[in-house]
Amino acid sequence: MEVMEEIAPASLAQDWDNIGLQVGHQTWQVDKIWVALDPTDDVVAEACGEGVSLLITHHPLIFYPIAAVDLETSTGSIIQAALQKKLAIFCAHTNLDSAIGGVNDTLAERLQLQDTRVLRPPDRADLYKLIVFVPVGYEEKILDALFESGAGKTEKYTHTSFRTKGVGTFRPGITAKPFKGRVGEISHSTEYRIEALVRKKDLSRVIRSLERAHPYEEMAYDVYATGVEKSKEGLGRIGDLVQDLTLDAFARIIKEALGLNTVKAAGDPRQTIRRVAVCSGSGRGLLEDFFASDAQVYVSGDLGYHDGRKAEALGRALIDIGHFASEHLVVENLAAGLKDALSKRGYAVNVEACTQERDCFYYL
Repeated sequence: MEVMEEIAPASLAQDWDNIGLQVGHQTWQVDKIWVALDPTDDVVAEACGEGVSLLITHHPLIFYPIAAVDLETSTGSIIQAALQKKLAIFCAHTNLDSAIGGVNDTLAERLQLQDTRVLRPPDRADLYKLIVFVPVGYEEKILDALFESGAGKTEKYTHTSFRTKGVGTFRPGITAKPFKGRVGEISHSTEYRIEALVRKKDLSRVIRSLERAHPYEEMAYDVYATGVEKSKEGLGRIGDLVQDLTLDAFARIIKEALGLNTVKAAGDPRQTIRRVAVCSGSGRGLLEDFFASDAQVYVSGDLGYHDGRKAEALGRALIDIGHFASEHLVVENLAAGLKDALSKRGYAVNVEACTQERDCFYYL
C-alpha cells in the first residue's frame, strides 16, 4: 500500500471516488499480486484459484455505499470468495488517472504524443503551508505526527518538511498551565519552526494530530494558502503529433496502436490534426476542457451523439476508442512499475498483469 501511494497518491483521487483497500487487512501477507482493470467475478475467481494474495484493480469493487454484504449479489459473492481465500482487493482509480505515469500518460505515450501537459490540472487552491512551533527535543515527535496524518506529500516524495531554529517569547496568564516558564513572567524558549505542505481536506486532521502530540498547552501554528500549481498531475493530457495528419489517418493509426477493430469518430475526416487531447475511461466530463483548449481532436471513451454534433459545429473532432481500450493498457505498465518498486525495496513478490480480461462489448 505504501508503494501504491507513491505510484498513485490517494490525494489525487476525485472527491466522489472510492479508492484504497476494499477487501482484506493491511497486515495480510502478500507474495503474489495480480493487476487488473476490473474486479469481476471471473477475475476474482481466477485469482483465488491461482493463489493470488493481492488483486490491484483500476475500477473499484465498492463504488457506491452498500447497505449489506448480500452473498446473492455480485459484490457480496466477490467479497465472500476473496475473504475465504484471503485475497485482498485494492483499488487505484482516479488517482491513477491523474498520477504521473498513470493511465492518461500511458495512453498519451501509446499514441506517441510529444510535449504533453495536463488537460485539467487539479485544483491547487486547496494546498496550504502549515507552520508549527515546537520546543527543542520534541521536533521528531511533531514530524512523526505531521507525516502520519498526511502532511508533507509532493509529486514524487513523502515526508517533506523544512525547519529552522529560533527563540519564542511568551508570558503565561494567571489561568495558564505553561509547559515551561512562570505565570506572569516573560519567558524565552528555543524552538523549531517546522513547515510542511498540507491539502485542505487533510488540514483539520493534521492539526488535531499535532495538538495531541504537542507539549504546549496552546500550540502555536500558522496556515497559509500557497497557490502552487502542479501541472504534471491531473486528468487528461494534451500533446502534439510528430507530424500533421488527417483525422482519418490518425484514427487508423490509433486502431493499429491499440489493436482495435473499430473506432468511432466525429468530424471532417480530411481536417488536419496536430494537437491531440486524450482522457482515459469515460471522457464526457472533460469535453468542455477539450473545447476550451487548442487541441483539434479528443480521444476518449463513452462519448455520445450530441457530443459529436457539438464537436462538428465547432470544427473539432472526436475519436471514441471505448472505455476498456482507453484504460486496460495501463495494466501491464502498472504491474511492471509495481514489480520494480517492490524489488528495489527488497521484497520478493511475484507481480503479474491479469491476462484474462476482455471488453464487455463486442462489435459486429
